[in-house]
Amino acid sequence: MKIYARERQKVGEGVRQPKYRIVAVTGGQLQVEATHFRKMEIEIIAKDLGAELVFLEPVPDEDKKKH
Repeated sequence: MKIYARERQKVGEGVRQPKYRIVAVTGGQLQVEATHFRKMEIEIIAKDLGAELVFLEPVPDEDKKKH
């Protein structure tokens, strides 16, 4: 099982809010109730499930396509 997560985009520095989102889960079944997580929380969930945790890197602004 793999859990893919990324940093939220609209959280500033020094803000005391959860900074991560779970984007996808493969190879198993996981029901997620919350929308935002702290890194420690995601690591604990992955450890308990025996899942690999993958943090996705943000896409640079120059690589984003404008619509």
